[in-house]
Amino acid sequence: MSAPEIPTLRPERLIRRGLWLSGVGFLGLILVYVLALTYAPVEARQGLAQKIFYVHVPAAWSTLLAFSLVGIASATYLWLEDRRLDRFAAASAEVGVVFGGVMLTTGPIWAKPIWGTWWTWDARLTLTLFLFFLFVGYLALRAAVQDPEERARFSAVVGILGMLLVPFIHLSVYLFRTLHPQPIVLKPSAPSLPPEMLRTLLVSTLVFTVLYLGFVTARYGLALEQELREQGPDAA
Repeated sequence: MSAPEIPTLRPERLIRRGLWLSGVGFLGLILVYVLALTYAPVEARQGLAQKIFYVHVPAAWSTLLAFSLVGIASATYLWLEDRRLDRFAAASAEVGVVFGGVMLTTGPIWAKPIWGTWWTWDARLTLTLFLFFLFVGYLALRAAVQDPEERARFSAVVGILGMLLVPFIHLSVYLFRTLHPQPIVLKPSAPSLPPEMLRTLLVSTLVFTVLYLGFVTARYGLALEQELREQGPDAA
């Protein structure tokens, strides 16, 4: 049996906060586009095609962040059986799939003019695609299982397995031969980017993180609102 849930913020307030954060994030995207087109220099070898880097990499960051937090929340749920953790994991998984779609769309668009192909089955791309479909399956599992406690337990196991893939995706470019470039920021040595490019990337990463927080907060509030509605007026 699940542990009793401690009262939380009202869903309306959570939804408003999430929408406000999302609005700030969308405004930040305008700044990112301006910085990418006018402040960051054109990369010498890749040309203008490299500009999609400022969307693709932060989208990948947000995807892996979302899926990692699903795993952490899922493992903690199995320990504490707090429904808030399961609710957060579900919201983070949905948002992660959205960002994953952005990542898997912008990647091939960037790869075509640089690699000469839309897709290659190298280690990082294959593992990333597998992780994306794993969490699509996670959402399908949640939709298929009706009992709340069983749904939370089963999906928690999938969420933990997905989290375990994240470090392998990051390390895959070191472990296998791959077309995908090695990390240029998250590495032991200094970032391999000109200062203008690095600043633009960091601003974009911050903006995508704000979008993640806004989306998850709003989705969490919507899920809580639906649960209270299903429980009846006495639950609120």
